[in-house]
Amino acid sequence: MTAHPAEPSPGRCSGPGQQEEAIAFLGDPRTHGGRAVERIDTHAALVFLVGERALKLKRAVRYPYLDYSTVEKRHAACRAELAVNRRTAPALYRGVVAIRRGDDGRLRLDEDESAGEAVDWLVSMARFPDEALFDRMAERQALTPDLMRRLAERIAAFHREAARRPDGGGAAAMRAVAAGNFEDLRATPDLFPAAAVARLAERTGDALDRLAPLLEERRRTGFVRHGHGDLHLRNIVLLDGEPTLFDAIEFDEALAVADVLYDLAFLLMDLDHRGLRPLGNLVLNRYLEETGDYAGLAALPLFLSLRAAVRAKVSAAALRLGGKAEGLADEARRYLDQALAALEPAPARLVAVGGLSGSGKTRLALGIAPGLGPAPGAVVLRSDVLRKRLCGAADTDRLPSGGYAPAVTERVYAELCRRAAAVLGAGQAVVVDAVSARPDERRRIEAVAAAAGLRFDGIWMEAPLSERMERVTNRRNDASDATADVAERQESYDLGTIGWTRLDSGRVASDVLDDARASLA
Repeated sequence: MTAHPAEPSPGRCSGPGQQEEAIAFLGDPRTHGGRAVERIDTHAALVFLVGERALKLKRAVRYPYLDYSTVEKRHAACRAELAVNRRTAPALYRGVVAIRRGDDGRLRLDEDESAGEAVDWLVSMARFPDEALFDRMAERQALTPDLMRRLAERIAAFHREAARRPDGGGAAAMRAVAAGNFEDLRATPDLFPAAAVARLAERTGDALDRLAPLLEERRRTGFVRHGHGDLHLRNIVLLDGEPTLFDAIEFDEALAVADVLYDLAFLLMDLDHRGLRPLGNLVLNRYLEETGDYAGLAALPLFLSLRAAVRAKVSAAALRLGGKAEGLADEARRYLDQALAALEPAPARLVAVGGLSGSGKTRLALGIAPGLGPAPGAVVLRSDVLRKRLCGAADTDRLPSGGYAPAVTERVYAELCRRAAAVLGAGQAVVVDAVSARPDERRRIEAVAAAAGLRFDGIWMEAPLSERMERVTNRRNDASDATADVAERQESYDLGTIGWTRLDSGRVASDVLDDARASLA
């Protein structure tokens, strides 16, 4: 494990100097058999890195949102940290270790938590390299689409298993978050222009009023759960080749008990802030495919805005407490701008991408999605994935011929249209990725946008048969079951009149994407 400086926040030490002896003891190589010790300080903890181990000592501090002021409270916090983080990273969180005083008066480490009175308490963790943290990977452009899809699957699985907490979250919790944000933002007028904060407060208030019934319904129906609470790139690590969530909030349950989409929104906001919206779009779409939580999308702009505003005030606090002025002020203002932009989004719209198997529909759909509608871009509804889900199969399972019977295909298109209408109704853009070979299939998709009074664009992808056959033959781990034989049979389809924009996809993929974006401008 490694450690990283957290953002400083206003607070005070409840017992100056009370941990000096323990800190010196932990920093002494003799405590660890002569091995070198690296110490990293944060505003709430000190982490001592020794070999393959990390020992985290919670500071004897009290902040408005946490209290580690006594040995007993630090012990409870260590146990809570272990419990909440073993849900997602059991191999990382090894246990709670005591610092005890021996008969000779010297301090010693004791792995037996139940052995009596302790001088202080530690969380023992496995150490990992800095380079495995997702924020570091983002800096060196090492976050791949496949890795981010796996991350989304991990988060979706975590949310499915997380404890339901209808006693928390909901409209009241979001109003409290907003109130805290604006109190702090208004306290720094030299950094945050009063007019911008006032506009954000007005937009946030309007969104809270409008969304209160939805937020309460989600609280009552199981979408408020004991989640992570601090789910950004710096709290995700590549452990044994898998994305692993760690450092969940333990000091205040109310901060971690929230709507699951509010939990996810921190990651989406962080990716967007770093200029990585395409990856955020991939995460959102895979999460929705795993959970089916399209109904909550109406609240996503509010959740993204609240998360960005939290980061704005945290950056301001770091600046006040002596953080590096260079870049911090600009970053804080960028977060404020991001919070405003989330509540002043581009309008929803519907784009359909059709074409025979192997024509490049999915690649194009994923390519155009990040640039459409509100952050982090359009929801992609892929018929191949939906067909598998409706048939109770995994994405990469091959369906028997019955899975492609006309009745099943009819059901797939009906569900595509239903979901597209729901997403548009939530204010989000949609890309429908389906063959849409029959004129009536294309008309049904067009009618969804017309019923919502929103813009529709259709793109028809075309490629030579030889290229289509080669593409479907070379697919691996894909939801499509199309084979070269299927691609060849499709050549005999009566497509009828195609009124959508036709693109030759037998060219360089980037050129096709540029042409598609130009047609959608």
